Amino acid sequence: EATFVARTVDSDRKHLTEVLRAAADHQGTALVEIYQNCNIFNDGAFEVLKDSTQAQEAVIRLEHGQPIRFGADGHKGVVRDQATGELEAVTVTPENESRILVHDAHAAGPTTAFALSRLADPHTLHQTPIGVFRSVERPVYDTLMAEQLERAVDAKGKGDLSTLLAGTDTWTVVG
Repeated sequence: EATFVARTVDSDRKHLTEVLRAAADHQGTALVEIYQNCNIFNDGAFEVLKDSTQAQEAVIRLEHGQPIRFGADGHKGVVRDQATGELEAVTVTPENESRILVHDAHAAGPTTAFALSRLADPHTLHQTPIGVFRSVERPVYDTLMAEQLERAVDAKGKGDLSTLLAGTDTWTVVG
């Protein structure tokens, strides 16, 4: 149910900047997963996503309102399996071209965004989506809290702290 979720790669400065700017502009909490190389713990783990030749086949760039296609010439795409509802990457043919999903980052439900986030092969990182998975508008906590306080003041008037502390149940301890 997160309202902003995205993924990017540290070495793609343009994409990284776009994703971080969108996250910063988002009203509310934003979650951004950044695939980042670490020379000690995972050196070279994301090379398939960074190498320009391999990345054409491995990376699925998500763009709101665009068909989810990838590969050097867009010959692969993402469809929903009609039997299971799961997403899968397929070679685009005239028979399945109409089934290629159009990315909707503003969809009310998180189901497709979650399914896209899990599309990557965990061993090879092929068909890894990057970009904004989800960006929806919902009231944020501090706005809701401010509105609640305003309603309370309208209904009961502005409070008085000393009256609240003294209250009507007071006593004096002698002794």
